[in-house]
Amino acid sequence: MTVEPARSAPSLSVPAPRSTTEPPAAPAPAAPVPPGGRAAWLAWSIGVSVYILAVIHRTSLGVAGLDAAERFGIGASALSTFSILQVLVYAAMQVPVGLLVDRFGPRRVLLLGVLLLSTGQLAFAFSSSFGPALASRAVLGCGDAMTFISVLRIAARWFPAARNPFVAQLTGLAGMGGNLVTTVVLAQALHSEGWTPTFAAIALLGVAVFALVALFLRDTPPQEAAAAAEALPGRPRVGRQVLACWREPGTRLGLWIHFTTQFPGNAFGLLWGMPYLVEAQGMSRAGAGGLLTLLVLANMTCGFVFGRLLSASERARMPIVLTVVAATALGWALVLAWPGGHPPTWLLIGIILVMGSNGPASLVGLDYARARNPVERLGTASGIVNMGGFIGTMIALLGIGVLLDALSPSGAGTYSATAFRWAFCWQYVPLAVGTAMILRLRRKVSG
Repeated sequence: MTVEPARSAPSLSVPAPRSTTEPPAAPAPAAPVPPGGRAAWLAWSIGVSVYILAVIHRTSLGVAGLDAAERFGIGASALSTFSILQVLVYAAMQVPVGLLVDRFGPRRVLLLGVLLLSTGQLAFAFSSSFGPALASRAVLGCGDAMTFISVLRIAARWFPAARNPFVAQLTGLAGMGGNLVTTVVLAQALHSEGWTPTFAAIALLGVAVFALVALFLRDTPPQEAAAAAEALPGRPRVGRQVLACWREPGTRLGLWIHFTTQFPGNAFGLLWGMPYLVEAQGMSRAGAGGLLTLLVLANMTCGFVFGRLLSASERARMPIVLTVVAATALGWALVLAWPGGHPPTWLLIGIILVMGSNGPASLVGLDYARARNPVERLGTASGIVNMGGFIGTMIALLGIGVLLDALSPSGAGTYSATAFRWAFCWQYVPLAVGTAMILRLRRKVSG
């Protein structure tokens, strides 16, 4: 008689507390923490080898601008079209590439990038007229666009979050190593071996890099592979993915930081540095090549320093950006205002050292986007930000080329110091617009 009440009491009292105090499903397990260590550095090294190759391809025209003008019989405006089209394709591909990286992983995108880089450069090597050469640079720009974002995604998967700012700067520093190959090795090979053998040899480097990526690179650490595969079917639609990234103020701020800080050094190193130093300043090609090498070395040094500062504190982001913008504007003002348009060598060295900070400062924009977007849309956010600097570069390249032609006599084979002086003043237009947007958006983003 006393047993049944004892049985009925638990059956009535136990379910009620569970329905009100416990969730209907167990919480999702925490995402595995990226391991870092040797495995991460190996994955990053393989990925960054593609980026180094892409920078060699991208900057190859910077030391071949005068040769290209002679080979194709073109002036400054047409010459600038090579770099403008390449940069335009690069910028236009950033969001599609970011979406591809988020959907299919960086390894596949890097493999496609190597194929396009090699194809474009090989076609450029054998081009003897302006049209085919221009098309080949567009293909090259498309392959180039697939590299940097992919490497950043690899770093985000393999390294702890606190290490990502430093690894991003280190990626940029490694890319400058490719620029160093261009200014030191490629410039000499171009004049000793000739156009076709030099550019064909660069194209064939892609075979080794393609094999390295195909055989040894993995998108994620082993413990994340299953989770990453399960996440793919649940991806949001493309439009929602892009819109979600754009609505994040950190993404927009990152874009304008990238736009404002990157283009002065980019425009100088990609195309106009060599003609300016040789034609306007009367330097030898060897001397001009030495200063372009200094630009690369300054870039690498600033990348390492900025990486350390950003890893120590995120509060260093905006001071770095504003300091670089102010130093660049002031440095060019001194160079362009120098009487006669022929500044002394020490001042040229000074502005080149300042421009060496442009590339590393632009990566702060990517840091803002990375910190404020989830990892599943990091590729898309990075693509949006990475458009900025190359849009700014395109605007600078085009403006300088058009002004050089407008300020020079018809049929002139070279451009005077005065023409370069006024043409380079064009840089202040995108610089002013970008700075205004940074100051406007910084209020919406803390840190």
